[in-house]
Amino acid sequence: MSSKEKPTLGGTRIKTRKRNIAAPLDPTAFADAVVQIYLDNAGDLELVAKSLESSDLNFSRYGDTFFEVAFAGGRTQPGTVKPDEGERHPYSVIECEAKRDAILPSVIYLQKILRRRPFLIKNLENVMRKLLQSLELFEENERKKLAIFTALAFSQKLSGLPPETVFQPLLKDNLVAKGIVLSFITDFFKDYLVDNSLEDLISLLKRGKIEDNLLQFFPSTKRSAEAFSEHFTKAELVPLVEYNEKKIFEVKLKEMKSALTTQLVEESDVSDVIETVKQRVKDAKLPDIEVIRILWDVIMDAVQWSGKNQQQNANSALRQVKTWAKLLNSFCTSGNIELELIYKVQMQCYEDAKLMKLFPEIVRSLYDQDVLAEDTILHWFRKGTNPKGRQSFVKGLEPFVKWLEEAEEEE
Repeated sequence: MSSKEKPTLGGTRIKTRKRNIAAPLDPTAFADAVVQIYLDNAGDLELVAKSLESSDLNFSRYGDTFFEVAFAGGRTQPGTVKPDEGERHPYSVIECEAKRDAILPSVIYLQKILRRRPFLIKNLENVMRKLLQSLELFEENERKKLAIFTALAFSQKLSGLPPETVFQPLLKDNLVAKGIVLSFITDFFKDYLVDNSLEDLISLLKRGKIEDNLLQFFPSTKRSAEAFSEHFTKAELVPLVEYNEKKIFEVKLKEMKSALTTQLVEESDVSDVIETVKQRVKDAKLPDIEVIRILWDVIMDAVQWSGKNQQQNANSALRQVKTWAKLLNSFCTSGNIELELIYKVQMQCYEDAKLMKLFPEIVRSLYDQDVLAEDTILHWFRKGTNPKGRQSFVKGLEPFVKWLEEAEEEE
């Protein structure tokens, strides 16, 4: 081989590396084609859906563009809701009347599209997130249309649209501060509750991870329980107001129970515990009946139970009652509250096997410590209305009641 000849690899096939050449994106042409289908079918969404189904349009590449056309009638400029270049049609969600029956066909139409092309759900999320984050760029009437569409989308269970997609983008500080979000979410609640129950709405809010933070929809200067009640009462959403008040009430009860548990575990002075309860009752405006229920729960939860030894359990429970009798006595300020305490004791003894035989002894101990009056005990014995374990408890209490009646006769 001459020194000038180049060496070769005999019998070897050299493969050339292929380059991945992507076709240039042309969302404008795609949008124009979709717009033309709307125009050709005069906005009849059933016919539009059929035409789209039979077309060879590249939905997988231009999914976001498709939903922009559906919502706004054509493409929108990046980062805005302003029209971009290209054709437009007048049959979009934004161009509908701000009425449920006018917007529902669009929801059903998109449901059909998503059932045939479920991969588009991500594109729907993208576009809805963009629209909701840009609410301030819409007119008030247009925001109402979006609220109605969103409510109907969840009512119709629009192909698994995640609630977080809707609720989280709404929490932008500037939108909340201007009151835009509160107005939108109020319209949403009202329209969603037309077809669904309050329980359905709460479930939706839980899935959207916003159920515990409804006040975040309010401007910071109006984030109070009073503002919440006033706003949604005026919007004729009283069930939501009642739900929120109940939730606040439950939180306050839980906080009080936690604080009391800590004090009892630390064996704080009874007078200090009484002051703590009084202050919390005053601040939270808790009803006396709820207070006495909590006190009994906390006192019994602090008992050091000893497994299956019934006598030790009985001694521990009765010792606890005696220790904290002054606490109970401070809040048993009427016969009705005393009766509620007996019912509470009855239910716990009925539900807890280790306390089943302790009911008469606990009642007697509460009487000895001046927590329960004789008249209250006799009323429960003769006319008590809670049937849980009543027959057994009445029988167990008979000797003590007989003693009370005899003492009453002697007097």
